[in-house]
Amino acid sequence: MKILVVGSGGREHALAWKLAHSPGVEVFAAPGNPGVARVGSCVPGTPLEAAQAVGADLTVVGPEVPLVAGVVDEFRAHGSHIVGPDRNAARLEGSKIFAKNFLSQRKIPTAEFVTADNPAEARKALDRFGFPVVLKADGLAAGKGVIIARDRAQADAALASFAGRLVIEEFLRGSEVSFIALCDGKNVVPLAATQDHKAVFDGDQGPNTGGMGAYSDAAILSEAETRKVMEQVIYPTVEATGFTGFLYAGLMMTSAGPKVLEFNVRLGDPETQPLMHRMVSDLVPVLLAATTGELQGVKLEWRAGPSVCVVLASGGYPGSSETGKLISGIEAAETTGATVFHAGTRETARGIETAGGRVLGVTASGADLPAAIERAYAAVREIRFDGMHYRTDIGRRGRERHEQNAGGAHTR
Repeated sequence: MKILVVGSGGREHALAWKLAHSPGVEVFAAPGNPGVARVGSCVPGTPLEAAQAVGADLTVVGPEVPLVAGVVDEFRAHGSHIVGPDRNAARLEGSKIFAKNFLSQRKIPTAEFVTADNPAEARKALDRFGFPVVLKADGLAAGKGVIIARDRAQADAALASFAGRLVIEEFLRGSEVSFIALCDGKNVVPLAATQDHKAVFDGDQGPNTGGMGAYSDAAILSEAETRKVMEQVIYPTVEATGFTGFLYAGLMMTSAGPKVLEFNVRLGDPETQPLMHRMVSDLVPVLLAATTGELQGVKLEWRAGPSVCVVLASGGYPGSSETGKLISGIEAAETTGATVFHAGTRETARGIETAGGRVLGVTASGADLPAAIERAYAAVREIRFDGMHYRTDIGRRGRERHEQNAGGAHTR
């Protein structure tokens, strides 16, 4: 079987890596990256051109831009199997305003909000919520279109950087969770819960990024919490939209229950990296079932031990990033038992160089969360490139919970 992965980042390398473990599967990527090239073949062209050129039996779309642009509709018009939502359902990520109105109309729990057509109009709405307050650009922003303003001065400064329509919403308190489910239009298979780390610096300080790391651990959500998320968020959304593909609900687990912060219409990045590392099940038949409406009764098997991904970023990220820096130590890092997923890299005559803001996702698993964290950071210490920076506290909140539970404390 030939499978095409669309995209060029760490999520796509992790997908290709997992798919390449399936027997009888040949993996291709458009355009891919040097890491993907280690487990498959990178091909040029648009997604449909690439799929037709290699004779792909199935295509999996990584990034949001082609989904919002209607790549799934294009494939289906040609009778080709593809994992993802159609253009209409992709509006859940393509427009924050559409998503918030959808949540409100369907009575799916979310933060209180107002919308504004421009920053000047938004300033008038600030007093409704007090501070902190959350400001969100309406359209796609590569994970960087959200600003939490702690006071009026920060809000005014943030609004000066926005253009066009935006959402102003209340600041929610609780534990943030990434909840992803694979859908076939009616049936739903939940993936293991993950936690992303958006802020660029330790302690959740600094501006938001596309994600500086993530971990997956069975302790993130209880079975009761998972059921509540499915019943209150995922099932109503799929029923209303006929959603197909990966539905990602960014949640805040508040004292009043789960509330939706945002929807994505694809796998998260870097959440995919620890998810693929933890997944025991063969992913290929599950993806095929999602394209044929046959997910009913399907369950995914996961390793009991957690997985952790630490993102290594270029100097300047999340602002203007440095590129062309030679990377060393990837092979040494993988001798520790970790897997190094390429995100923003390119191969030149000198070797592997940096080619983007998020460069590598160093991912490792362990018997428990402290062990997985230690293994990931042991691998990180083997890698070098000029300007490299990363958070040193990925998974820390989960590790603290683990340590408290080991000492007999109750955190739920």
